[in-house]
Amino acid sequence: MDKKSFRKICMDRLKKRQVNSYKLDKLVVKKLFFYIKKSNAKVIMLYIPLDIEVNILSLINSLRREKKIVLVPFMEGESFSLVKYRLPLYIKKFGVKEPPNSNKYNNKIDLAIVPVIGVDSTFRRIGFGRGFYDRFFEKNRKNISTVLFVGRKRCISSEIITDDYDVKGDSYITP
Repeated sequence: MDKKSFRKICMDRLKKRQVNSYKLDKLVVKKLFFYIKKSNAKVIMLYIPLDIEVNILSLINSLRREKKIVLVPFMEGESFSLVKYRLPLYIKKFGVKEPPNSNKYNNKIDLAIVPVIGVDSTFRRIGFGRGFYDRFFEKNRKNISTVLFVGRKRCISSEIITDDYDVKGDSYITP
């Protein structure tokens, strides 16, 4: 099986209506919050969720109340930079929401929480196929201590279907 076929299988599973997606997302958010507390992360890279991704907006709000530095992607061409999360959010390319452009963050990141569609046996990310995260991590991986993958459904290939440039994770959380 190749990456494209595997991505389609995982996407089809994700698109099937999940009855308890709200409840399952809350479970993942609780696990993430515990993981962040346990790791004592202060600077956290998150994402603003699409409909098929785990909704972590409540986690973002909780972390901001705790005075953590919350960073989210800001699209720039074929990749993105990180900016501090702030409101209002604007809808951009591919339906992605992001805050207004502000100062880019280029320092150390304790924890990067990255959405995935699936992973392969080398624990590399299968995403939407546009390569935004791959290009970002290629330039910034040295500044990121831990990469935590988050998926709404568990989707793991037993074969190696990724490339060397695909983002490699340290942990993977699903409901």
